[in-house]
Amino acid sequence: MSLKERIEKFKYPARGFRIAWEEEHSFRFHVAWALLTLLTAFVVRVPYIEMLIIIAMIGFVLVAELLNTALEELCDKFQPTHDPHIAKIKDLASAAVSSSAITATLIGLIIIVPRFFTFIASL
Repeated sequence: MSLKERIEKFKYPARGFRIAWEEEHSFRFHVAWALLTLLTAFVVRVPYIEMLIIIAMIGFVLVAELLNTALEELCDKFQPTHDPHIAKIKDLASAAVSSSAITATLIGLIIIVPRFFTFIASL
């Protein structure tokens, strides 16, 4: 595979990110919180290893959100009218996103909050 072909393959995930950004409020919300979290972690000088944990958790949430969105699109394509089984599938996928977001939030708070108070006290 040539370099040009490899670079060309990046258009598909780029298109997926663009679609998620343009069409999914939840994705934009998670990205905004991710950027705010990273900025706060940088300002309060979170250590390198803990910063990697924060970045991994952000990735975890965004992956869950993207998979949830893809699953919802697939369900809507093949069953445009209300169906209790489709509703159950969508609810389970949504619960997966919520679980990842809650986990990431708790980990972020455990890492950042003590450093935030130390940072504020040092001003």
